[in-house]
Amino acid sequence: MESVKYKVTWKTLLLPFIGLAAFFLYIYIFQVDLIEIIGKIQHINLYFYALATASTLLDTWFVALAWHSLLSFLSVRVSRFRAFLYVWVGIFVDTLIPAESVSGEISKIYLVNREQNGTAGKATASIIAHRIIGMSINVGTLLVGAAFLLIENQLRGILMTLTLFLVIVTLFFLVLVLLLCVKEKWTMRIVDGTIRFVERVSRGRWKLSRFREDALKEAKEFHSAMKEYARAPKTMFTAVSFSVISWMFALAVFYLTFLSMGYPQISWSAILVITAIFMAVKSIPVGIPFEVGLPEITLTTLLYFFVRQWAGTDLFAWEISATATILMRLLTLWLRFFIGFAAQQWIGIKVITTKANGETSPNQTEKPKLGFSTDSDR
Repeated sequence: MESVKYKVTWKTLLLPFIGLAAFFLYIYIFQVDLIEIIGKIQHINLYFYALATASTLLDTWFVALAWHSLLSFLSVRVSRFRAFLYVWVGIFVDTLIPAESVSGEISKIYLVNREQNGTAGKATASIIAHRIIGMSINVGTLLVGAAFLLIENQLRGILMTLTLFLVIVTLFFLVLVLLLCVKEKWTMRIVDGTIRFVERVSRGRWKLSRFREDALKEAKEFHSAMKEYARAPKTMFTAVSFSVISWMFALAVFYLTFLSMGYPQISWSAILVITAIFMAVKSIPVGIPFEVGLPEITLTTLLYFFVRQWAGTDLFAWEISATATILMRLLTLWLRFFIGFAAQQWIGIKVITTKANGETSPNQTEKPKLGFSTDSDR
């Protein structure tokens, strides 16, 4: 493969459309009038919604800066603009392939390794370190928001149960990831065992001896990079700072969306908990399909728990919650999806142009062959 390129066909868009259909069916069950939602959307304050749009873009920019700082420390020379593009491509891939916690990250590792061959171990270390920072911020935000809601006597019932469950699950996976970063022998056994399993399933058709050697080498590089991070507090502080700024812009998207609708009553403590719950589910590294449909239903339900306290009637609360969800997801999903698609196309065009001109990236060397042949190798 010369580039990470995904063709958007009706099959790739089938799952998103099914998800959207499920969301609209969900709000229909609660007798939410779509005409009322459209009317509310038509009368939003465009100034505040433009600020929410800018916050979405700045959120992604600071995510890229945090990741870039981790890459730069390991002497992986990827420009800030390239890192920004790769983050957008990761978002695009995440939407097409419903495994938020792994698909986009793999694409970023591939893109970095393609640009600078032999850096997969370091790129993986930067991704894992970035994920650890993000999960830690999620847990901290969830706990702070929950504390404020407890003081306000708004955290009870299913919301309290869900909050505690996500804190426990996120902490469990956070500890598990940290253990894999520290226990090098564990990682080696997992890599070796996975390759042996693939060889066994292929019944000897794939000879992965060379691939095993390369994979174990990259695993060693990964652990070496993680040890370097542990001895670099300034680098980690920079990455954490950029991640916190990114998180603040993510929170601002929620608040500015409500301001654009003319409802400043939403509390910051509610935004903290809702955003943290939303992100916590997406950050759990088990490949949960959580991009279209389920997040809209989850977000609408979470918003309803808080909006109903000042909305007056249940139906009005559902209408406000559904409208806010649609406006937010237009920015946090669909805007990012199309920008990611454009970034992926841009990278593909640059690769084709470079090959047509007979140029080679100064940091790129010939890629090693794997221990088995493919159609493109023949």
